[in-house]
Parts: sequence; structure tokens; C-alpha cells
Amino acid sequence: MASSSPMAAGLAVQPVAIVGGLRLPFCRSNTAYASLSNKKMLATVLSAIVDRYDLAGQRLGEVNAGAVISHSRDWNIAREAALSSGLDPRTPAITMQQACGTSLQATMVAAAKIASGQIDAAIAAGSDTVSDVPIVFRDKFARRLVALGKARSAGQKFSVFKGFSPKELTPTPPSINEPRTLMSMGQHCERMARTWNISREAQDELALASHMNASAAWQDGFFDDLVVPCEGVVRDNNVRGDSSMESLAKLRTAYDKSDAGTLTAGNSTPLTDGASGVLLCSESWARERGLPVQAWLTHSNTAAVDFVGGAGLLMAPTLAVSDMLRRANLSLQDFDLYEIHEAFAAQVLCTLAAWEDADYCREELDRDAPMGSIDRSRMNVRGSSLAVGHPFAATGARLVGTAGKLLEERGSGRCLLSVCTAGGMGLAAVMER
Repeated sequence: MASSSPMAAGLAVQPVAIVGGLRLPFCRSNTAYASLSNKKMLATVLSAIVDRYDLAGQRLGEVNAGAVISHSRDWNIAREAALSSGLDPRTPAITMQQACGTSLQATMVAAAKIASGQIDAAIAAGSDTVSDVPIVFRDKFARRLVALGKARSAGQKFSVFKGFSPKELTPTPPSINEPRTLMSMGQHCERMARTWNISREAQDELALASHMNASAAWQDGFFDDLVVPCEGVVRDNNVRGDSSMESLAKLRTAYDKSDAGTLTAGNSTPLTDGASGVLLCSESWARERGLPVQAWLTHSNTAAVDFVGGAGLLMAPTLAVSDMLRRANLSLQDFDLYEIHEAFAAQVLCTLAAWEDADYCREELDRDAPMGSIDRSRMNVRGSSLAVGHPFAATGARLVGTAGKLLEERGSGRCLLSVCTAGGMGLAAVMER
């Protein structure tokens, strides 16, 4: 008889505890954090987690973190921020990036290592700023600078600039358009909205609900222990408690200027600066330190769609959630809470419509029947990205931190998390208590 492999025989999957999450107040770009770098914001949130959970001088399994928009100087941003956090300098760090899903993927990677016993504890985090974007010279001038660095004699240095034109100094403007389609995420989402017949009014209604829920959350004190002050800012500066359907209806469309356009600045996330992080660990590690367990991360998944071939750019969460729930033997209705990233109101509504559509579920999700609808009163009950903002790499950890506190307050329950990303990808996770 063949023996089992040593790894298979010895591997015992252990539960992954979410201890808690913290974030900075999220601010519209070029406002309160205009002078802050990603590294500074990331170090600030890591330090806050260290202080909150008495981790000063402790050696963790790892810190996983990243940023979507970053300078070449920040190639090792996770390690540099970790070294400024108060953790034991022997704590390793991994700089990673998966667009808007960065810090949720960071959480998933750390969770897998904890579940397998490779590490006992980790911090997953993300930071992004559109106020400090790298300005890049065009290729011709950039090549001149490389050649200048290699030149040794004065003659060689002068020859580098032979034929130089001032036009070469024109920088390449920052862009978050999809490289393969040269379309913005908003333009792609307009296509999705047309495909799924999502109206402007429905989008505005979802955006208004996000602002009302987030405003109420701030008034109720829900965010008081989830948000740490930074640069004198104590709360998100995008939340509009005085918003209304009338005011949203007055906004011009942002991506399609024709009468067919439906996406506006009001039902799309604003460019945002901020950082967030979450502490996760094994049950024994938390117990040894007397740390509370808010919830358990039980399932996760990543998926992608062929958006270049015609699929909706932001529809990958439909697949990520479907495959994850199939493996977990759960239905879409088996949840008390839903934390769904609101890149655009239209994106959320397209996702919900797809899960209810028999043809889509059969052709794209390989299901015999529609996944069905969710109870919208359970979705983003404390607001989400449309209201609080969306610093790309920070949103995933924000969702985990919010879900953890919601489950802790309830005392029991199950939460579904979902994030769409650039590049036609999506991430999903399940948290339980």
C-alpha cells in the first residue's frame, strides 16, 4: 500500500481569526492628505494597529501590504512601513498589488498561511493616494536620462542631448485607463449599465443609501474605534448626510456625455486617499495574548473575466462569489450581511442583476438555476465606497474591518464580502462568527 505524503499526513487546517481592523479617515484626493505619501499613510495605520493590540516589539509572521498607484521609490513599501510601525524589525513584509482588491488579497494570502500553520499572525493592509502620483517623462527623454547616467566624459554627457527638443519634457499624464482597451473603468461600467438596463435613478438611489448609512454610522459612533485620526482629520470627508435624490439628479454624467449616459460623480466613487489594515491570526495566538476574536475568515476566492473579449470589466465578482459558494456549499441567501465594494452604483446593480438572471448563471457561472436575489436591507448597512471613498488598495481591508465589527456587534452571523478590480478581476470572502 502506498503511504500518504508527509505534508498531507501532517497538515491540519486551523481556523483564521480576524482580531480587528483600523483605517485612516478617507479623504478626497488633493484635500487633507495632499502632502502625504503612501508610505507615510501605510506606516500610520500599521502603527495604530500595533498600538491598539499591544504589538510593540513583537515579531509577526508577516505584513502583507501594497499600493496601486506608487512611485518607484516605494518598491519595498510594505517592509519600509513595517519598519516604522513599532513591530519587531525581524517581521518580514511582502509588497503586493491586485488593483482594488489588494488588501483583501493580502488578507487572503495571510489567512492561507495561518490556516496551514506556516505563520501564527499577520497584518494585511493597503494604502493609496491620487494626490501623490508619479510623474513620468516620455520614453525618449527617459532614455536620455539613462544614457546620461552611464556617460563618463563631458563629451559623452553633451552628446546625450544631441537633437533634444523641449517637447520631450512634456510628462506622460497619469492614467488609470485599461491598457488593453484604453477605456476608463467608468466607460466600461457605462457599457455594463446598458447591457443590464440599469437606470440612472436606480444608481442614484443606491448612492443615496450609501451616504445615508455612512452618515448614520458616524452619528451613531460606529466608526469611532475603526478610524484613527490623521493630519487633524477625524472622519471621512466625502460622506454627504445632506444628499438627496434631487441633488444627485442635477449632476451631469461623467463618462458618457450623451443622453444615454447614466454614471455621474454622485453615483461613482471619488478619487480618494487613505490607508487601512487588519490583524488576523490563529485562535491560539489570540488566546495567548488575550485578544478578542471578532470573526473567522472561512472561505475566499479570486476570479477573472475576459473583458477584452467582451465580458463586463467589473463582472468578475459574480464568478468569484459563485465558485466560492459552490465549494462552501452555501447559497447567496445564507448571509446575514453583505459588504460589497461600490466602485460604481451601476457595478453593484449589474452584479445583483446577473445573479438573478437564469441565462447568465447558466452560461457564465455554470449553474442550473439563478443564484437569486439578496435582501438589500442587509447590504452595506454602514455605507460603503460611494460614501466613504475608495483609496484603491485600502478598500479590501476596510471591508474586512467593517464586517468584523458588524459580526461582533451581532454576536453571530455570516457576512459575504465582494470586491471588483481593474483588469477584469474579482475577489470574494466569507466571514463568520
